[in-house]
Amino acid sequence: MPFPTHRPRRLRRTPGLRSLVRETRLEPANFIFPLFVVEGEGIRKEIGAMPGNFQMSIDETVRECAVIHSLGIGGIILFGIPRHKDETATGAYDDEGIVQRATRAIKREVPGLLVVTDVCNCEYTSHGHCGRIVDGDVDNDSTLAWLAASAVSHARAGADLVAPSDMMDGRVAAIRRALDDSGFPQIPIMAYAAKFASSYYGPFREAAESAPQFGDRRTYQMDPANAREALLEMALDLEEGADILMVKPALAYLDIIRQARDRFDVPLAAYQVSGEFSQIMAAARLGWIDGDRMMMESLTAIKRAGASIILTYFAKDAARLLE
Repeated sequence: MPFPTHRPRRLRRTPGLRSLVRETRLEPANFIFPLFVVEGEGIRKEIGAMPGNFQMSIDETVRECAVIHSLGIGGIILFGIPRHKDETATGAYDDEGIVQRATRAIKREVPGLLVVTDVCNCEYTSHGHCGRIVDGDVDNDSTLAWLAASAVSHARAGADLVAPSDMMDGRVAAIRRALDDSGFPQIPIMAYAAKFASSYYGPFREAAESAPQFGDRRTYQMDPANAREALLEMALDLEEGADILMVKPALAYLDIIRQARDRFDVPLAAYQVSGEFSQIMAAARLGWIDGDRMMMESLTAIKRAGASIILTYFAKDAARLLE
């Protein structure tokens, strides 16, 4: 047999050739960097399980946002940690809540930076669940009013985009109606459409101080075994008015991202969550892997699977490498 005519290695020979034919490209503009905002001033407390990430007061958050914007990163998503929590998640929809005040400060000082706000209740409830507790479980329909009020409050504060992460049925429709009725028809919704009840969230619960005080979230977050149900959830969110769909987590759910990309012609986001970040960081610190290479490979895999937007704690590090 003669040697094959096709030699794929020809196009791998030099960095220039590899770059020329690269199919998937990362851009900082496609990243969203999660930030955790706390009460007080001058606070920059590193999160133990998430090296290089911090709980920050509003003044420090604004400084961080200036750096993020200078790196060309697409935007930030805010998670608030209030001083006081209660059973009705009052801080989530208070116009003077931590996220609302942070949003106003960021838009005033770094007006060109896209601000996304997480719309949920778990950081604000004394019990750590995502809604109103009735008979020991989260009541779906009464929770929708809290979510809608939060989204409107965030829009009043200047949020560019709201992102409901609670996984209540009907939340996108409730938020869309509330935004439209309150004079914010231009504010888009990025729905955490396929959010799985994942063990990869562990470090986040330290960061956001949002671990449930009893039970777990499996009655509202999705079973990791279900792919067809994830597509159903996404279709329902689109029907209700979602503008962007999200899959969370990312790396263990690349098949879901791929199926969603093939089925839905809307922007698709994926959240590279805290556990994904922390395991790469831990292995790199132990010298077991090349941390930068694995960071970039994991982000490339998420984009290759079909995500056009990546929420990631690596946003700053990756943006610097891409410069």
